[in-house]
Amino acid sequence: MHLLITGGAGFIGSHVVRRFLRAHPGCRVTNLDSLTYAGNLANLRDLEDDPRYRFVRGDITDAAFVGKLFSENDFRGVVHLAAESHVDRSIADPTAFVMTNVIGTVNLLDAARRAWEGNMEGRRFYHVSTDEVYGTLEDGGGMFTESTPYDPHSPYSASKASSDHFVRAYHDTYGLPVVISNCSNNYGSHQFPEKLIPLFINNIRTGRELPIYGGGENVRDWLWVEDHARAIDLIYHEGKNGETYNIGGHNEWRNIDLVRLLCRIMDRKLERAEGESETLMRFVTDRAGHDLRYAIDASKLKHELGWEPSITFEEGLEKTVEWYLANGEWLEGVTSGAYQNYYEAHYGGR
Repeated sequence: MHLLITGGAGFIGSHVVRRFLRAHPGCRVTNLDSLTYAGNLANLRDLEDDPRYRFVRGDITDAAFVGKLFSENDFRGVVHLAAESHVDRSIADPTAFVMTNVIGTVNLLDAARRAWEGNMEGRRFYHVSTDEVYGTLEDGGGMFTESTPYDPHSPYSASKASSDHFVRAYHDTYGLPVVISNCSNNYGSHQFPEKLIPLFINNIRTGRELPIYGGGENVRDWLWVEDHARAIDLIYHEGKNGETYNIGGHNEWRNIDLVRLLCRIMDRKLERAEGESETLMRFVTDRAGHDLRYAIDASKLKHELGWEPSITFEEGLEKTVEWYLANGEWLEGVTSGAYQNYYEAHYGGR
């Protein structure tokens, strides 16, 4: 089994690459990543000597490059994670999100269609999406299911919704064997520290402010990234073509409650006085188009494929804090920008 995993140098992607190689000894992985600010090859340092693993630097918005990559390799499947994903960045520059998330996805779909035409048996295109395509929920009311109508509210979620539609269209029009999953907020090791949990861990560690949008009332369903990677592995191998599967942590938290829990854990881990980290909290102007609540109903995934989260949020958050505190070199490399030199230093700029 030779898989193309896109975005494999990123947060979720690096966990997915590691999961497939460790769980499937007969699997080979080509990791395609353009190494934007969120791509960090140090995330996969432990796999560099594995003969089953290969890294290719390239941009999925380059149709000719993507087509050539498929023509030179007999990929049995694609796990597509490459995406621009930060909502604040999408508000500042929507076009970049259209290019990567929409055009890039169509380029991959078309290359797979052409390469697999007449030989779809045993092939699969797996598209990883987000719960944000569904819009927002009222506080305490309902959950997103696979049949929830799309209602994106940010350029990021609109671009992901568009890419989801193209994936389904290629299945319906060309018979491309596809599956889609829509996941809730991920957390865990190796996450770029612009996202809430690693950002606040680093800010608490260094004594900087903790900026909280609005009153911190926004609710998110949090999913441990290793549980997400396990779900992707399961869906890739056992999911039904043409189907969508929601992946959630059954784990809703208001932002303000999450930050307070994180502060308590950090105070304990850093042997600080209880409540010291909470003094860093600051409320800031809410983000434009900020959805109130996301909540995933992952019962389809549980009933059809037997997946459910393996740990509680409190356990996962403890593990996450411990990883960042034990990997100060990784965190310093990312926050300083030094990680961007890793490719040239270890791959000779190839």
